[in-house]
Amino acid sequence: MMQRHALFFTAPYQLELRQEPLPPLPDDGLLVQTIVSAISPGTEMLLYRGQMPADLMADATIAALGEGGYPQKYGYAAVGRVIEVGKSVDKAWRDRLVFAFQPHQSHFIAQPEEVLPLPEEMRPETAVFLPNMETAVSFIMDAQPGIGEQVAVFGQGIVGLLTTSLLAQLPLASLLTLDGYPLRRDWSQKLGASASLDPATPDLADQIQAALPHASHHPGLDLAFELSGNPAALDMAIGLMGFSGRLLIGSWYGRKRANLDLGGHFHRSQIQLISSQVSHIAPRWQGRWSKARRLAVAWEMLQTVQPQQLITQRFPLAQAQKAYELIDLRPETAVQVVFIYDR
Repeated sequence: MMQRHALFFTAPYQLELRQEPLPPLPDDGLLVQTIVSAISPGTEMLLYRGQMPADLMADATIAALGEGGYPQKYGYAAVGRVIEVGKSVDKAWRDRLVFAFQPHQSHFIAQPEEVLPLPEEMRPETAVFLPNMETAVSFIMDAQPGIGEQVAVFGQGIVGLLTTSLLAQLPLASLLTLDGYPLRRDWSQKLGASASLDPATPDLADQIQAALPHASHHPGLDLAFELSGNPAALDMAIGLMGFSGRLLIGSWYGRKRANLDLGGHFHRSQIQLISSQVSHIAPRWQGRWSKARRLAVAWEMLQTVQPQQLITQRFPLAQAQKAYELIDLRPETAVQVVFIYDR
């Protein structure tokens, strides 16, 4: 029986690489050998640190994930090559490069409808960004940025950087970003931010006000995205919004609580808080948009942005403990960390 290597989260801060038998290949299935899988630091670090709510540990929209609790296989960004097909599957699938929402493991079995063939000539290290790019696309759709608006993105982790890269393609008045790590601020400006600031700067509010070209007409932000995963950033963003500003919350805080000042400024300025999560298409779009259409846009944006340039570290799966420790203890050195697999 064929064996695979799979990464298990066994307890907070504890990982185990296990060898396990692959289930038999069904007649209608594909056997895929993984080439690369990406760590999603926001979600996966909640699981690694034991901060993910128990009732939300398994994503109901991703069938490959387990039922929650420990031990748990996790991850949802894998690219591999089809190495065997079931008896009833079109043989044209063999040798195709595919993306799948699968955990970190060397091989997996999936139905053809559960994988997405890579566009022609797209590299696996580009395609592995698909889930995070789709998330960024959904944020833009939900926030509906307008021409000439003053926009800020709080947090320049991988989802924040991809969101910045999309916003930079729009005719905004200004695009400010905030992150505590110089490496991420540098990448933010390379991707099109007009300025990238350290949120710990004592005179941050004055710096932001000075960077807003329409401040004399509209003091404050028209639109902001809270993507840092830090509840304190949400409260900071509220304080920087202008009248009737829109604040999209894309962070998943897990068990972390947000202490917000919803008094005078928030109340009198009629600030709108927008919850956005990629699992669903917002009701306003459902007449014209489907999951497939949004994914098609995400593929196009991958071709445009070429996010593989944001990969800062590559680890073999056997060194997974080092990878998660790096993200946990030295996040200032990492943008996107991926696992590479022997082929």
